[in-house]
Amino acid sequence: MKKLIFTLLLTSCLIVTGQEKENKGTFTLSGSVDVYYSSNLKSNSLGSVGILSDVPVNGFGLGMVNTIFSYEKGKAGIVADLAYGPRANAANMYQGAINQLYAYYKASESVTLTLGQFNTFLGYEVISPTGNFNYSVSYLFNAGPFSHTGLKVDYTASEDLSFMVAITNPHGVSIGANPTNDYQLGFQTGYKGQYFNLAYGSDGFGFKDVLYIDYTGGFDLSDAFFLGINAAYSKSNDADTGYQGVALYLQNKFSDTFSLGFRPEFFTTTSGAGDANVSAFTLTGNLSLTESLTVIPEIRIDSSSDLIIPNFPAEKNMTGATLAAVYSF
Repeated sequence: MKKLIFTLLLTSCLIVTGQEKENKGTFTLSGSVDVYYSSNLKSNSLGSVGILSDVPVNGFGLGMVNTIFSYEKGKAGIVADLAYGPRANAANMYQGAINQLYAYYKASESVTLTLGQFNTFLGYEVISPTGNFNYSVSYLFNAGPFSHTGLKVDYTASEDLSFMVAITNPHGVSIGANPTNDYQLGFQTGYKGQYFNLAYGSDGFGFKDVLYIDYTGGFDLSDAFFLGINAAYSKSNDADTGYQGVALYLQNKFSDTFSLGFRPEFFTTTSGAGDANVSAFTLTGNLSLTESLTVIPEIRIDSSSDLIIPNFPAEKNMTGATLAAVYSF
């Protein structure tokens, strides 16, 4: 009898403990830190070529520290993505330390609703250096948007096909504010790793008819060689301005610890006053010293006969050399 009672008590304890574990939810902490040395190879010029930073640097520089807190319990979860430093300031100049802050609900296995601030669905590159092969960023990335604040609905139709629709504040207004009561609409469809993106509406800088069309995709041409593509177009009749461009991402994995990539890009700003062109060619290495630490040497050459290289309005050609270290956890 005593054995029976003991067995029942032990079974009850195990059941209660199991239920507590199931109800506890899952908490994760991740992030990154990046630092670099960069030179534009002209001693009398201040600033780096293509480095995402709000501080002109021709020497040693700081990127950002990125800390991501996430918690999920059942069908719902939250993400608090905090970023500090010159790189975060340049990409989130209207958002402060908040890179992303949103809650989500999995209405079904196919439908997820997200409310809050999230990084843009447009483009190939992202704010965090851990998500990019190159350390410097493209002109297409710098053209924005970087983040959106609003509501999006993701629908996974199959393993290969997905859709997303969104309604957000204009991307150029401050976090948690929409003083003009204007909005942007967003749409994305993805098929086998190829994504067509569309956004239309107010940009937060005084124009209400800004259109963004973007294609992002890539192909594994062999076990070691990858080709990525980003093509984009933007236009506003109110502003009489826009842009268009294309960037290719050619990357070859030579070993488990070293890869080499080449990014040619051609970018044009358009307006009623005339177009202006710039090209950039970036050669980047990725050397994994450990599972968490990557060293990124990079050479970049920017050319513009129309004098639109950022930070260097009087130069037709600029060459930058960068050595960066990115640690992820």
